[in-house]
Amino acid sequence: MPKKDLLAVLRAGDSLSLPEQILLTLQLSVPAILAQLSSIAMQYIDASMVGRLGKEASASIGLVASSTWLFNGLCHALMVGFSVMVAQRIGAGDQRDARNLTKQALLSALGFGLLLAAIGGGISAPLPHLLRADAALCPDASSYFLIFALSLPFVQLNRLSAGLLQASGNMRTPSILLVLMCGLDVLFNALLIFPTRQWGPITLPGAGLGVAGAALGTALSETVVGIIMCIFLLRSPVLGLRQNEKLRFVPAQLRRAVKLGIPVAIERFVMSSAQVVTTGIIAPLGTVSIAANSFAVTAEALCYMPGYGVQSAAITLIGQSIGARRKDLVTRLGWVAVLLGMGIMLAASALMYILAPWIIGLLSPDAQVVALGTAVLRIVVFSEPLFGASIVSAGVFQGAGSSLLSSVLNFTSMWGVRVTLTLLMVPRWGLQGAWIAMCIELCFRGMLFLLFLWRKRWLPREMRM
Repeated sequence: MPKKDLLAVLRAGDSLSLPEQILLTLQLSVPAILAQLSSIAMQYIDASMVGRLGKEASASIGLVASSTWLFNGLCHALMVGFSVMVAQRIGAGDQRDARNLTKQALLSALGFGLLLAAIGGGISAPLPHLLRADAALCPDASSYFLIFALSLPFVQLNRLSAGLLQASGNMRTPSILLVLMCGLDVLFNALLIFPTRQWGPITLPGAGLGVAGAALGTALSETVVGIIMCIFLLRSPVLGLRQNEKLRFVPAQLRRAVKLGIPVAIERFVMSSAQVVTTGIIAPLGTVSIAANSFAVTAEALCYMPGYGVQSAAITLIGQSIGARRKDLVTRLGWVAVLLGMGIMLAASALMYILAPWIIGLLSPDAQVVALGTAVLRIVVFSEPLFGASIVSAGVFQGAGSSLLSSVLNFTSMWGVRVTLTLLMVPRWGLQGAWIAMCIELCFRGMLFLLFLWRKRWLPREMRM
């Protein structure tokens, strides 16, 4: 019996039972979750390899980590702006217009990626000093951020192509390619971070570039997979190139993409800048605290990155439902996705509490770093289910075109709660104080998002009744 295409059923206006709604959400979520898990594996491998160079090398990367999140967030914003529109056009049955949007998106991504690379390269030298880092950490931190910045055009291409493929309902191809990126990152890091060394009778070649090698390995893997991802997008059955379809620039569509993307960019800027401020508060605590904070942040991703996989599914589900005018399904699918994300993150957080010492130990051989990293990681796991509620709810809001709402809620929570509490708690309790502040803020944020999800203010006006 042929497999039922539940997305096609949704677009056609046919009914979907609750089990079918859950199944559809899982079909879209599982490949995206696997892709996020491969991303986590890449982060773990990077951190573990650099950790073997010493806590100073780890601290130099941890110092600029929040700044790299800021630039990655801006790349994400452009992806969301176009992906939501493409999902809604596909839901409305207008695939020709979706393909034209894809072409406009790719050209916009190229220009925006080059702009980000220029800005990032320009601030790479003074950035560690602005973050009040120890002078010994600054050279490695600057070189790491410079290499990251120069790779941003390909990072943007990778994110956009993956997002558009997911918006069309193709979650499998981006997931496979992101797993490939993980493998390439391991290979490139092994060749670039360490010097040539002997492993039994085998000579392992290496460039011995240290921290710069870690940045270059990640940049090369992003570049290779970004190009491949773009090729798959251009050959997509739904969004690929057609000989008889010429590129049309539609100013109204570009303005709408910007309108959808700007709140997401502001949201990422608000969140990442708050994390930059938090890093600046933590930096004077010393190298052990910076390294432990960096490794704990990397380890925590095991809990929350699956939530971003469900968020990707939510954007596609809600976007196509809005486009298909499925008023009967939009709210229910939103709650199905949110509850699924919370459940997955609850299970992951329980696992993280048990395995925290082992996971931090994988990332660093330093006993002080492991002890402190384990302590702070066990603080934040209690907030992960509500953190999942905020992550997936944001995807629901964005899929409906209400990206501004999630930006406002994140701004209120990050700056009103986290930064304020961090300033108050770090002088008294050190790094643990910063993570207690994070735990309280994530719980507050999750409850705030659930409240607005329940009130349905994210729906288009004509669907609220």
